[in-house]
Amino acid sequence: MVKVLHFRSSSLVDSESLKKICTFLKKNTKNIKYVIIISAFYHITDDLIKCGKLASKKKKDYKKILKLIEYKHINIINELFNLKKKSCLISNLKKNINKLENICDGIFQVEKLSIFSLENLISFGVLNSSYLIAEKIKEFDLKVKFKDSRKLILTDYESGCSKIDLKKSYYNLINFFKKEKSQYIIFPGIIAFSSEITPLERADYIAGIVASSLKADLLEICTNVNGIMTANPKLVSQAYTIRNISSEEAMELSHFGAKIISPTTIQPVIEKNIPIKIKSLFEKKETYIERINFFKKKPVTGISGIKQISLITLEGSVGFLIPGFSKRLFKKLSEEKINVIFITQSSSEYSIAVGINEKDVLKAKLVIDNEFYIEISNKKIKPLSIERDLCIIALVGETMKNMHGTSGKIFSALGKNRINIRAIAQGSTEKNISVVINKTDFKKAINILHEEFFEKKNKQINLFLIGLGKVGSNLLDQIYKQKNYLKKEFKLKLRVIGLANSKKMIFKKDGIDIKKYKYYLDKMSYEMDLKKFMEIMYEINFRNSLFVDNTANINIAMIYENFLKKGIGVITCNKIACSSTYDYYKKLKELSINFNAPFLFETNVGASLPVISTLNDLINSGDKIYKIEAVLSGSLNFIFNKFIEKNNFFEVVKEAQNSGYTEPDPRIDLSGIDVMRKILILARECGSNLELENIYKKNFLPEECLNSTSIDHFYNLLKKYNNYFNEIREKTVKKGKKLRFIAKYENGNAYVGLQSIKVDHPFFNLEGKDNMVLYNTQRYSEQPLIIKGAGAGAEVTASGVLSDIIKASKS
Repeated sequence: MVKVLHFRSSSLVDSESLKKICTFLKKNTKNIKYVIIISAFYHITDDLIKCGKLASKKKKDYKKILKLIEYKHINIINELFNLKKKSCLISNLKKNINKLENICDGIFQVEKLSIFSLENLISFGVLNSSYLIAEKIKEFDLKVKFKDSRKLILTDYESGCSKIDLKKSYYNLINFFKKEKSQYIIFPGIIAFSSEITPLERADYIAGIVASSLKADLLEICTNVNGIMTANPKLVSQAYTIRNISSEEAMELSHFGAKIISPTTIQPVIEKNIPIKIKSLFEKKETYIERINFFKKKPVTGISGIKQISLITLEGSVGFLIPGFSKRLFKKLSEEKINVIFITQSSSEYSIAVGINEKDVLKAKLVIDNEFYIEISNKKIKPLSIERDLCIIALVGETMKNMHGTSGKIFSALGKNRINIRAIAQGSTEKNISVVINKTDFKKAINILHEEFFEKKNKQINLFLIGLGKVGSNLLDQIYKQKNYLKKEFKLKLRVIGLANSKKMIFKKDGIDIKKYKYYLDKMSYEMDLKKFMEIMYEINFRNSLFVDNTANINIAMIYENFLKKGIGVITCNKIACSSTYDYYKKLKELSINFNAPFLFETNVGASLPVISTLNDLINSGDKIYKIEAVLSGSLNFIFNKFIEKNNFFEVVKEAQNSGYTEPDPRIDLSGIDVMRKILILARECGSNLELENIYKKNFLPEECLNSTSIDHFYNLLKKYNNYFNEIREKTVKKGKKLRFIAKYENGNAYVGLQSIKVDHPFFNLEGKDNMVLYNTQRYSEQPLIIKGAGAGAEVTASGVLSDIIKASKS
């Protein structure tokens, strides 16, 4: 059995990594011949390239980097080898470092980094790492042969560009392995002067060529990542390892940005039906690449993308009269070595759009406009148009063509999150669906699509909350307590990403620990700035985002439209927005529909009672609302129930405020403005275009109380008018009635005011802070539909907000 192993730089981090490699090889020696391709130690190739670039710019900083490279190698030698061997290896290393320094000095003098100088620099890292590993393996009494791959894998030269001569290279490799009897053969992962392949791909390519020439049983690539993953784990935290994948799927993912393996590695190996295994040296996770994926079940295997692209479009009203202009376009791009990533074309050749790397845009514009100069001059074709700041996301899957609705799910998922698709392409084999979108939506879109196709267990909802008073703090507590239940029953994971009160704000992209939010606000927060809060939300740009307003702040209520336009849902217990002008209320409702962003405000009327949702259900099912009669203020109901028992109206109001049943300013409740807002919202939900000033209000407070200048002044006036309030109570008690502050909507008119209720009225027996709403409708004409329950208090209001969050999350 022949196994080709390739150890990438990411698996060669330090001496401990090398020890793991040697232990791994020693354990797996039975009847296996190993050909081992070695890359440079971690980051060494990057450092060597940096040295060359610095030297070419006459910057002596390259000397410091050379010292660090030397130190890293010496440190590995000291930790891996015994004293006797150390001196020999360090001496050899220093000679190589001197040669390296001479190359850099030469580059420094001529101020030019040639391809030959760059090759010599890069070869240092690979040759040293592979030699050291070969020497270490020898210590296990294993038969090891170190062979410079540049003497076997050859290149030829055409027009100044070197290419691999596969015929000669295969011949050399086959003859070498026929004669070589060693069980372990170490190859440095480098090819002599091959400018067609980047340094990071070369060792992979060598591994592919060697495996193909030997007709190996397996090509195994060891790295620091867990094989090929469903998406880039740096962008998608929920990404996981793909256990089995076909060669075509792997090449498609690689083409669109998945750098775990290059198509140049896959192609020569798969042609010989040699499976490829990509595994982590540090964890037991791996991916098998074979010609056919026999384990395929899902329509999408993986998602990848390229961020820095531009879209160039060639179009003309009579483009079909110019035969072959597509051919001319691509020929010119090919001549200029401009890589085409993406193509979409109208059937009539009216226009053709091509995705290319951003760095090639200006060159493409110049050469294409020059190529079609005559047609552009005659106005048969428009000059090449350019769209910048775009990205491509590709969904790859071998069985897409056999699965209905894959494209629909892609477009629906992106559309729900307000991500505009600029262009679409699907390969003829239907193994790839690619979309071009705005670059700022790159991470968000990949997460949305990964959630749609791979994360059926839990839907992640990202919350941005403002207001940490009694309602806000209760809401956070309820989110924390309900997190496991929500995961189990609704498959929802609520994450608080942003928090703010009137003074401070904090953001954590991986989620704020709710139990420690006070600590974060105290130690890690910014000064609260509403505009900055919005900007950070937009910058974070997470999918499934909801803005939650737990305040009574007018400035916050007036910015809801900004969130809805961005596709961010709004959940609010702040009544100001929906009870402001009718035009603003209507605008918010329309934006919610047009931008597919939930706008829920159930708690505006009845705390956690389903007052608005029940009304909407009645209307949506075709029922007609005749009359709404309601006690809509839990605080006022509490006050008047308590007032029957006590002689002092002032004390009752104070108790209600201290218990959290009133607004922070109790004048809002007692003036009736709070109830006016609530009945106005219900009237508008019925289709009325009422304004707040259209509601008739019968005041029960003395005029002086209504005109109080502060909360303290208000309480002093309540004391002053104590006899006035006692007289109202005594008259009511004598008649066997009770006081209720009632709101009514009927025939397009609304009214609020204090009334004395008889014993036979449904409102008579309302206890404590309970609310009650009576819906008289076409279907409920004989007996009204009654909704009753606690209508005030931070805890029940918070539960109503949480209920709206859950509804929005499921929509």
